[in-house]
Amino acid sequence: MPRKIAKKAAKKIIGAVNTGELVILTGLSGSGKLSALKAFEDLGYYSVDNLPLELVPQFADLVRQSAEIQRAALVVDVREGMGLDEFPAILKRVRRTLPTRVLFLEASEDALIRRFSETRRPHPMGRTNTVIKSIRAERKRLDPIRNVADIVLDTTKFNVHELRAHINAQFEREASDQNLTISSASFGFKNGVPSEADLVFDVRFLPNPHFVPEFRKLTGKHPKVAQYVRQFPQTAEFLDKTTDMLKFLLPHYIKEGKSYLTVAFGCTGGQHRSVFIAEEMKKRLTAAGYRVKTSHRDMPR
Repeated sequence: MPRKIAKKAAKKIIGAVNTGELVILTGLSGSGKLSALKAFEDLGYYSVDNLPLELVPQFADLVRQSAEIQRAALVVDVREGMGLDEFPAILKRVRRTLPTRVLFLEASEDALIRRFSETRRPHPMGRTNTVIKSIRAERKRLDPIRNVADIVLDTTKFNVHELRAHINAQFEREASDQNLTISSASFGFKNGVPSEADLVFDVRFLPNPHFVPEFRKLTGKHPKVAQYVRQFPQTAEFLDKTTDMLKFLLPHYIKEGKSYLTVAFGCTGGQHRSVFIAEEMKKRLTAAGYRVKTSHRDMPR
């Protein structure tokens, strides 16, 4: 397989150098790497699964010199075996050749166990261990790679379609000079802080609609809940000051080459206050000319 890839890419090499990019997909077995790779392929990325790690620098050089391959994505994971120890050093070499981002996919232990049970496929490290022991061993094995990842994505609550939608929103290029996508996200602190969050704001200081009986089963998207949260002076003050701070920060993130930013707002359960604030922030940043999407991790569906 690698030889065929190399030959095919080699035919496309010319003297000119393009401004391509490379995404390295890695992470835990069962976290959705192959589904993510298919999403990248649909976005026009030249996609390769399980390329031997020692060939990655050569592959990056081929992408850099190719007239046709503008963007590429490849999977590197625990199937590489002991060669994974060389990943951080190889990543440094590749980044000197081509702009490269590492996307690390993970999921909770319960979710991974359920997925292996549903697919009835053995864990790559599970020939002599149970699935649980294999998952824990793999997590420990991949921890150094997780530490150098640009994006860590927890897929615990994603189905295949939601994962593909997330990849599309994060990596899809639109006709815009401003190449930063912002995710205005809500979550509940009782379920933990999202691992992918770049900036986290705690909005539990706002009055909680949960304690108003008629609002309990609604969410922050409902007009009545929105009106309730909006009526408090501290809500408007928080939105104004946070918007000003983000307007200050975002140009600097863009200047540093950041292409995706997750701004997460948390309340207790992730259903009312954080949802309303995330939706409002999307409106404000969109009006300021930024590309923004919302996601609500803990809001009932």
